[in-house]
Amino acid sequence: MSIEVAKSAGFCFGVDRAVQMVYQLLDEGKKVYTLGPIIHNPQMIAELEARGVEIIETVEHAPKDGTIVIRAHGVPQATMDSIEHQHAVCSDATCPFVTKIHNIVEQESAKGQTIIIIGDAKHPEIIGIHGHCSSKCYIVNSAQELQNLSESEPNLVNQPISVVVQTTFHVIEWKNCLKILKRVYTNATIFDTICNATAKRQSEAVELAKKSDLMIIIGGKHSSNTAKLYDVCKPHCVTYLIETAQELPVAQVKAAKNVGITAGASTPASIIKEVLVTMTDIKAGEGHFEENTELSFAEMLEESLKSLNTDEKVRGVVVGIAPNEIQVDVGRKQAGFVPASELSSDPNAKPEDLVKIGDEIDLLIMRTNDQEGTIMLSKKRLDAIKGWDVVAEAEENGTVLTGVVTEVIKGGVIAVTNGVRVFIPASQATATRGEPLENLLKKEVNFRIIEVNRSRRRAVGSIRAVLKDERKELADKFWETAEEGKEYKGVVKSLTAYGAFVDLGGIDGMIHISELSWNRIKHPSEVVNVGDEVTVYIKSLDREKGKVSLGYKRAEDNPWEILKKDFPVGTVVDATVVGMTDFGAFARILPGIDGLIHISQIANERIEKPQDVLKVDQVVKAKITEIDFDKKRVSLSIKALLEPVAETESEEEKEEAEQAE
Repeated sequence: MSIEVAKSAGFCFGVDRAVQMVYQLLDEGKKVYTLGPIIHNPQMIAELEARGVEIIETVEHAPKDGTIVIRAHGVPQATMDSIEHQHAVCSDATCPFVTKIHNIVEQESAKGQTIIIIGDAKHPEIIGIHGHCSSKCYIVNSAQELQNLSESEPNLVNQPISVVVQTTFHVIEWKNCLKILKRVYTNATIFDTICNATAKRQSEAVELAKKSDLMIIIGGKHSSNTAKLYDVCKPHCVTYLIETAQELPVAQVKAAKNVGITAGASTPASIIKEVLVTMTDIKAGEGHFEENTELSFAEMLEESLKSLNTDEKVRGVVVGIAPNEIQVDVGRKQAGFVPASELSSDPNAKPEDLVKIGDEIDLLIMRTNDQEGTIMLSKKRLDAIKGWDVVAEAEENGTVLTGVVTEVIKGGVIAVTNGVRVFIPASQATATRGEPLENLLKKEVNFRIIEVNRSRRRAVGSIRAVLKDERKELADKFWETAEEGKEYKGVVKSLTAYGAFVDLGGIDGMIHISELSWNRIKHPSEVVNVGDEVTVYIKSLDREKGKVSLGYKRAEDNPWEILKKDFPVGTVVDATVVGMTDFGAFARILPGIDGLIHISQIANERIEKPQDVLKVDQVVKAKITEIDFDKKRVSLSIKALLEPVAETESEEEKEEAEQAE
C-alpha cells in the first residue's frame, strides 16, 4: 500500500496566522473573544474553547476587558466601525489576501464601478467583502448565475464593472466565469483574487486523485475550501471527506492500494498526522507500505533547530573543494565535510563559486559518524539561523531587504537573503499581474517582508511593495514638473480598444486611439505595440484624479497641412479609387484625405454610374479643383484632364437636343 500526502495539505499561512495570533493572546493572559469561529474546523475550535476562547456573534457581546479577534475571513466595514466606536480592544486576523480584496472593492466602488463578487453569498468572507462596497454590487456563485445576471440585467454590460472572486473559490468554475466575463462584460476590470494557496492546493489534489484509487480529504464539513477539494477530487477516484481519524472508511482503506491525502486550509497538522497513523495501523500486516510525506525546507530547518545548542556550532577551514561537497578542518579527529546542498540556500550555486581553500567559515554539526571518522556539517542552516533575526526585524520595521531569486515555483518565486529562503507570491513578485516570473530568476531583487510565521520560520515577501514605493516617488517628481505640451519618452505598457497606456516613469498616461494616427485606425496595435518606446506630449492633466492624456501624432504630419503646402488647387495628382456612390467616386490623394470625383467629372460623355468607368483600387490622374479646409472636403476632376470633344460632334449633339425639345 502507498500513502501520499499532498505537500500543501493543512494550514495555509492566513489560517496559521490567525490561530497563532489567538495562541499568543492566550499566552499573554488575555481574555479572547472571536467574532464568529476563528476558522472552519470544529476540533480546533473545541481546543481553543478549552483554553478559554469564546465565540461571539456581535461586537456588543464582548466584555470591555476582553480582546476581540477578527477571524481570517474578515468582516464588513460596518463591523470595524462598530469596534472603533466602542473603543474595543481588537486584533485583526483577517487573511492578507482577503484584506487585499477589501481594498480593491473600496477603491473600485469609490470610482463608481459596479462590483461583481464571484462566490458564496452566505460565506463570511463574501459577507465581509460585500460590506466594503459603497457602490452597486452583485454576488454570483457560478458561471451559470453570471450568465443569468447578464440576461436579467442587460444594461449591466454597458456599465463600468470591477470583478473580484472569493479566495477559496473553485478554480475550474472560476475559469468558466472568466470565459463569460471576457465574452459578455468586455468592459470589466477583472481581479483574479483566488488565493495562490487555494489554486495550488486544488491543483495538487487533482493530480494526486488521478493516480490514487482512494482519496481522503480532511477538514471541517462547513469549510468552503475543504468542500471544494472534495469536489475536484471526486470525479477522479473514490473520495471521502472526514473531520477526524474516527471517520476513516476502514473497509475502503484496507482495499486500497494507492491512497492520497489532502486537507483543507483550516485543518491542523495534528489531525492530519492522526489520520495518517490510524491508516498505517489499519494496514498493519497487510503487505508493503510506503509513506511519501516529504518535509519542506522550512520544516526540516525547524526540526534541526529543536535540539540546537552552542556546542554544535564550530568554525572550520576549507581544505578541499569538490563538485558535490567541500572538505573542512574543524580541529577534531574526524574529517569534516559540507554537502553542496548544505552549503547555500541557492540550489543553483556551485561550491567553487562560494568558497576557496583557506576560507574560515562558521558551521553547524549535523551528524557525527565515529565509525567512518566523519562529521557532516551545514553552513546553510547556520546562515538561516543568523539571517532569521534580520528577516524578523525587517518585518517589524519595514526594512527593504535585498536577495537573489533562486527558484521559480508554482505560485511564486523563492528569494534568498541572509541565508533565509523567502517566499514571494506571484501576486507580489512583479509590478503588475501577468508578467513572466522566469524573468526574475537569478536576478537580485529588493523586497519587503509582509508576513512572518515565527513558529515555523517561514517568511513571505513582496517585491511589488518596493516597486510601488519607487513608482510613487517617481510619480511625485512627475507631478512637480508636468505641464501641458511637455514631451516625454515612455514605454507602451498595455493596449485597449480605445487607446494605448504609456509608462512615463512613475505614472501612466493614455493616448486615445484618435491621437495615435491622422488616419482612421480600428485598433491601437496598427500603430504601436506593447514594449515600444514612444515620444509623446501632454495634451491635458487632471491632477485631482491623477490622469494624464497624451498626444502622439504630430502637427507636421497632419495630412491637411501637407495638402495645403504641397497640393494647391490646380495640382494634378495620382489618386486611388477607394469607394463608389451614386453621385461619384472617392479617391485617396494622401493617407487620411479622400477627394470626391463627381459623376459629371469622371468622363466627357454622360455616364449612368461611376462603376461604368472606374473600379476600386484603380489609380487615376485627377485635377484638384476645389479645397474646403473648414469642412475637410476636396473636389477632383478627371474630365478636366481629358481632351475636349470635337466641335462637329458637339454641334450634332446640339441639333439632336433641339429636335428632341
